[in-house]
Amino acid sequence: MNIGIFTDTYYPQVSGVATSIKVLRNQLERAGHQVYIFTTTDPHVDKNIYERNIFRFTSIPFVSFTDRRIAVRGLFKAYQVAKDLGLDIVHTQTEFSMGMIGKFVAKQLKIPCIHTYHTMYEDYLHYIANGKLLKPYHVKEATRAYCYHLNGIVAPSHRVSKTLKGYGVKAPIRIVPTGIDINQYEQTPDGDYREKLGYAPETPVLLSLSRLAYEKNIHEVIAALPAIIEQVPTVQLCIVGDGPARETLENQVKDAGLSEHVQFTGEIDNDEVYNYYQMADLFVSASNSESQGLTYIEAMAAGLKTVVATSPYTDQLLDDPSLGTTFSSETSLVRDVVRYLQHPHAFDDPKPRQKKLYQISAEYFGKQIINYYQDVQLAYSETNKSANISD
Repeated sequence: MNIGIFTDTYYPQVSGVATSIKVLRNQLERAGHQVYIFTTTDPHVDKNIYERNIFRFTSIPFVSFTDRRIAVRGLFKAYQVAKDLGLDIVHTQTEFSMGMIGKFVAKQLKIPCIHTYHTMYEDYLHYIANGKLLKPYHVKEATRAYCYHLNGIVAPSHRVSKTLKGYGVKAPIRIVPTGIDINQYEQTPDGDYREKLGYAPETPVLLSLSRLAYEKNIHEVIAALPAIIEQVPTVQLCIVGDGPARETLENQVKDAGLSEHVQFTGEIDNDEVYNYYQMADLFVSASNSESQGLTYIEAMAAGLKTVVATSPYTDQLLDDPSLGTTFSSETSLVRDVVRYLQHPHAFDDPKPRQKKLYQISAEYFGKQIINYYQDVQLAYSETNKSANISD
C-alpha cells in the first residue's frame, strides 16, 4: 500500500503523537508498505536537507501551544503530491490543519480516510483564554464535525473510544493501543547516567518524564515528596522534560525547600530516553490527561515499575504489583512509592511483564493497524460498489 500520514506534529518535535507516528511508519515500512508523511515546517529542520518521503507545508506556531505548528497553506499542493504518489489510503493524526488537508485529499482521490484520535482536548481548554473561551460542548461539536464521513477511527484506549461515542461520533472505531520498540528500552545504558546526574549507586531515584505541562499534574508529585522523604530520607526526584509549567514547578520546589531532592534536566533527545528509565528506581506520574500514556509502557519495557494516577486505562495496564500500581490520593501515592523503594525486590515476578511486552510492542501495533487498513479498504470498496449499483 501507499499510505499518506497527515500530521501537524512530527520529528524533531517531541510529543507522544510524534513518537507514535515514527513507530507506525517504521512498522509499516518493515511490512513492505510505502509511507509518506505530510506535515508542517519546523524551525529546527533545515529546508535544504532532504527528508525521505516527508513533505512539509508552510506553518506558524499554534495559538497557546507555541511549540506546536499549524499549516497555513498547501491544500492543492498536498492533493497534487498525493495524486502523483498514488496513495491508497490516508491516515490523519490531527483534527487541525493537516488533518483537514488529509480529509480533502482522500475525498478528491476517492480513497478511504482513517483517523487516530490522540488528544483528550477537554483536559487542555485552560490553555485558551484561561478556559473562558472554549467549553467541553465546543470540543464535542468540533470533534463530531471532524469525524463526520471518516471511514474509520483508531482509539488508543477504551477511554478515547468511550469519549468519542459519548460525543455522538458515528464512524467505526477500533481500539488499537500505540506500541513501542521494546528493544530500544531494553538495551544496555549508554554510560553511567546516575554518575552523570550526580546520584550515588544506592540513591533511591524517582523519575518523572513528560512534557512539563500543567495537566501532567507534576505539582502533585512534588507536593507528596516531603512525606516520602520522612520515610526515605535520601530519595531524589528527577524531572525530565520541558514545557510551560517548568518555571512554576521550579518555584514550587524552591518554596518547599526541596531543591536538594529535586533535579530538572530540561528536554532530552528521544534517543537518550531509555537511559533515564534504566537509571531510575521507580517511575511516577499524577497525570490524568493521558489518552494512553506512552511513558508508562516505555517504563514497563525498560523494566521499571511505575506508580501512576488511577484511570480505567492505567488500572488495566498495571494489573500486577510486579508492573506497578495506581493511586487515587496523595496518601496512597506516598504509601505505594515508599513500599516500592523500601522493598525493591518484593514484586519481581517476570511473568506478567513478559505477557504484556508483546501487547505493547511496535510489532503488534503495526499488525493491528495494517489489518484495520485492509478492513477499511474492503468496506470502502463494497460501499462504493453498492452506491454504483443503486445509481
